[in-house]
Amino acid sequence: MALSAKLDLRQTQALVMTPLLMQSIRLLQLTHVELDQFIEQEIEKNPLLERDETTNSDFYTSDERAFQSDRSLGDEHEFGRASDDEPGEDQPLDGGADHWLVSGDSTSAGSMSDTFDSSLENIFPDDPGTHDLIAGDLASTWKSSSGDGYISTGGEGFDLEQVTAAPLTLRGHVAEQIIFAFASAGDRLVAAELADHLDEMGYLRADFEELADRLGVSVQHIESLIKVLQTFEPAGIFARNLAECLSLQLQARNRLSPAMRTLLQNLELLAKRDFQSLKKLCRVGDAEILAMLQDIQRLDPKPGTAFSSGVADSIVPDVQVDLAPDGTWRIELNPDALPRVLVNNSYYAKVSKSKTTSDEKTFLSECLQNASWLTRSLDQRAQTILKVASEIVRQQEQFLRHGVAHLRPLNLRNVADAIGMHESTVSRVTANKYMLTRRGVFELRYFFNAAIAATEGGDQHSSQSVRHQIKRLIDLETPEGVLSDDTIVDLLKEQGVDIARRTVAKYREGMNIASSVQRRREKKARLSVCAGDGKSGFIRRAGVESL
Repeated sequence: MALSAKLDLRQTQALVMTPLLMQSIRLLQLTHVELDQFIEQEIEKNPLLERDETTNSDFYTSDERAFQSDRSLGDEHEFGRASDDEPGEDQPLDGGADHWLVSGDSTSAGSMSDTFDSSLENIFPDDPGTHDLIAGDLASTWKSSSGDGYISTGGEGFDLEQVTAAPLTLRGHVAEQIIFAFASAGDRLVAAELADHLDEMGYLRADFEELADRLGVSVQHIESLIKVLQTFEPAGIFARNLAECLSLQLQARNRLSPAMRTLLQNLELLAKRDFQSLKKLCRVGDAEILAMLQDIQRLDPKPGTAFSSGVADSIVPDVQVDLAPDGTWRIELNPDALPRVLVNNSYYAKVSKSKTTSDEKTFLSECLQNASWLTRSLDQRAQTILKVASEIVRQQEQFLRHGVAHLRPLNLRNVADAIGMHESTVSRVTANKYMLTRRGVFELRYFFNAAIAATEGGDQHSSQSVRHQIKRLIDLETPEGVLSDDTIVDLLKEQGVDIARRTVAKYREGMNIASSVQRRREKKARLSVCAGDGKSGFIRRAGVESL
């Protein structure tokens, strides 16, 4: 078989993902915080990009553009040169508007009074005769300051963070108590080392044998120091486990009885709500076991988190939905979540006219192309978010009017087909985006729910509305009529929801609702307390109502 080289011409179609197209797609899934960071990086690299600092208190409507792609700036405004009609750099504004500030004659006080429409007697009622001092010496002090509006003799601006108190940490709080708790310097050093082994929850995580060998002390001496450290505030720190943490807090409240000690040793039974076994182990009745349970519920299993310095980030909604006076829905974009970026075309034209090399011209052309593409991508991103949000509002209008029980089943394909976009595009748009409604702030993904079949061929139900119905049925149950999963299935079928028992169990566990057996035990215990009298009633009043 002979081998030979030949030329062949073929025509095919392929999707080429250019870097600019990939950037446009990536912008869709960025949050407003990530988008701000990305734009800051682009502004640092591209001299033709700048932010639009103009503020707009209103939200962008569907008829408005979220961004501008061009900006026309005059040469005087761009490069800071004063025109013939404007005062120069060394010329005071308004023909000497600050003359009253630097002048030391007697007319400066009257000029300042005319400027502020007030007299110095009203500004300084305790010392109305220091006109010349205010106009002269104080003015020179202001003039010699850093120009930031602060009175400073050192020539540097005043930093408020230098005088604000630092946040109190758990380690600093414990260090203050160690100084007064131990008289020996050696004990203080060992206690400080133990404090370094506290985790963020306040638990002691240390190997005592390794610590004793390293510090040259005995394990018994370390344990004796721990007993003192466990008396520190907040109660419960320096505990080795959850049971010890709760025990320290109950001891501080004088609620650590022998029955409570037994209960803390069997927390696994308490988690299962096995009150019958707990009553036998603790040798108490229904009222006492419920009072002990309520005492434990008032404790803090993580006492060290009170000193956590972390700050929760507030959610900035991307879309605002409100009901218009005519009964329609007004869907607007939040300008705080949509940064405005401008292209400085005048600067590009000015630099292009100057003498530049071929490499510099190529760089400027690439910067202009990237800047124009970025503004168009941001504009397209805003329009896409608005389209998706508008379709979600149209699909979930009954939810916005009547609540979660009327939430319809919805998936990405339904929205994508309605607005003529790909399903992956809708998925990127709805990721980490939020909508502000009259019922609260919801993530856009919240409105997408799986469909639950309806009996007799009716309309399908959303999984979120079915969860709401399950929770409502459980909240309305009585101690004598605790609903099992099978009973809930029958009740839902009567309401037109065709659902399996395992699905009910999955939804119930997802909402952190105990099983029917555990709920029956707890409800019967509470019922016996409410119906109890005599000694049980006295214990309930003394142990529960007093706390």
